[in-house]
Amino acid sequence: MATGTEPPATEPRPESGGVRGAARAAIAAPHLRTDRWWLAPAGTAAGLLAFIVYSTWRAFADAHYYAAPYVSPFYSPCLAGRCEPMRSGPNWEIFGSWWGISPAIIILIFPLGFRLTCYYYRKAYYRGFWASPPACAVAEPHKKYSGETRFPLILQNIHRYFFYAALVVAGILTYDTVLAFRDENYAWGHMGLGTLVFLVNIVLIWAYTISCHSCRHIVGGKLKHFSKHPVRYRMWQWVGKLNARHMQLAWASLVSVALADFYVYLVASGAFDDPRFF
Repeated sequence: MATGTEPPATEPRPESGGVRGAARAAIAAPHLRTDRWWLAPAGTAAGLLAFIVYSTWRAFADAHYYAAPYVSPFYSPCLAGRCEPMRSGPNWEIFGSWWGISPAIIILIFPLGFRLTCYYYRKAYYRGFWASPPACAVAEPHKKYSGETRFPLILQNIHRYFFYAALVVAGILTYDTVLAFRDENYAWGHMGLGTLVFLVNIVLIWAYTISCHSCRHIVGGKLKHFSKHPVRYRMWQWVGKLNARHMQLAWASLVSVALADFYVYLVASGAFDDPRFF
């Protein structure tokens, strides 16, 4: 029986393979969208690429990451013996003196791993870089689709473990923010523009971390009766409200951590003097 989807004999069928196989509706056009659907994935790719280039440069620079009392979030905690001495700062010489390259490479694995496996960032770079799919109602160009069931994408399932590491990193950056209430001579009770930059950054870092889908599951997952767990239910509601803004918080915290690092770079390199409020 005819279904109305069969094309006339003279109409070319869509190319075979993947989402454009024989099971697809018999529409010759790759999609029917008339808007500038490519702007979103292109903008996402440009933003992520800009951060990748900047963070790679700063991570391998191995210089200008500490200007008392500020330490770059890219280099905290500093786990190598070759780190600049930071009074009361995150100097933990776990790797000793044998580590020969930038100490930022050691610690950046954890926050970057958390972001790379983040549910939002997966959608962002899948669309932006791999066109999988490029946009809603736009067929992807790939002939095969295995999702996250094969290597290497199956490693995305370790996201919740990176979440635990991200909590530790956020705690350390909170400690760095507290230390930012000192002056260049380590006297307490002072606040500069850098302190404000650090405060904004740590608030966004915590908001993004806690709004994570894994956090929401840890707080309220596997509960059959919310009424029997009122505290967890309240926490689940609060995390859920943040989770609704997870995309915005992901971008805001990405920008803020880069700006915090860049601010430390400007001060440490002597290009900018940190203004003091008190």
